[in-house]
Amino acid sequence: MALRTSTEQEANAVDTVTPATGAAEKNEDAPGRERAVLRARRWESLAQWMFIVPAAAYLLMFFGYPVVKNIVMSFQQYTTATFYTGAAPFAGLENYSRILSSDLFSKVLLTTVLFTAGSLLGQFVLGLAFALFFQRRFPLGGVLRSLLLLPWLLPLVVSGTTWRWMLDTDSGVVNSALRHLHLLSSGIPWLTGTSQALVSVILVNIWVGIPFNTTILYGGLQDIPTHLYEAAKLDGAGPVKSFRYVTWPLLRPVVSVVLVLGVVYTVKVLDVILVVTGGGPANATETLATQSYELSFQQFEFGRGAAMSNLLVVISLVFALVYLRANRRAQNA
Repeated sequence: MALRTSTEQEANAVDTVTPATGAAEKNEDAPGRERAVLRARRWESLAQWMFIVPAAAYLLMFFGYPVVKNIVMSFQQYTTATFYTGAAPFAGLENYSRILSSDLFSKVLLTTVLFTAGSLLGQFVLGLAFALFFQRRFPLGGVLRSLLLLPWLLPLVVSGTTWRWMLDTDSGVVNSALRHLHLLSSGIPWLTGTSQALVSVILVNIWVGIPFNTTILYGGLQDIPTHLYEAAKLDGAGPVKSFRYVTWPLLRPVVSVVLVLGVVYTVKVLDVILVVTGGGPANATETLATQSYELSFQQFEFGRGAAMSNLLVVISLVFALVYLRANRRAQNA
């Protein structure tokens, strides 16, 4: 009996000690688990940076450095001699002063405004008309929508060269068709007349930009619920009133984004004007973008060209900020 009692006491003592020992072992393993968790988090953070660093390096190398270099160059007398001597004397605000005080700057700025406004108006009106047209289902509608994207997919140099041939005064397709229809007796100088050249490049740029406007506006129209049109039809609203009270209010956020993006893209147009008219005749189609190109790569006044392009960047940045604000409003609407 005494032996039995002693055995039971020893078993109870073992049971009492075992939980305490297990808890101690757990407490000893806790720092190890914490270190493992910290190590896993560090590897995860390192993996994230491995994805971010290449993209950041690319942006800094191909976007950040050119912007900074262009800003520095605009305050220097940077010419072709600089490539050999490495000397680019500091000029301060002289490049900006020469640009803003030149007689050509006011004309170039007005041409840029007219070109941008005319292009935006034509692209938006025709793009909205095509978007409303393709909203209805009809045979070969998908094929026609695909063909409408061709002006947007073609290289701008190819489009500009084709339009330059079509608008030629003597052998162009446009003048030949107008003469064949007996609408005029002599060819219109689309590219050589000072009053017609700007209209010509605006028309070409409208043709290039219609697919972009149509695609974005068509996507906005698809997001409008169809039951709203059905309710408007039951209330006796026709196509005009349905567009005024249903389509336009719900499409307005998309319209604001399209217009602001259009301004940012159009104010920087260079290749279309260079290929079609080259900025002529008599600077009739010279814009801020083409003037910056001419100063830098034809007159080799890189400092003034950089200053002109910086002014263009500032204008684009202003409209980019407007776009971000409009996009935020569209998301909150």
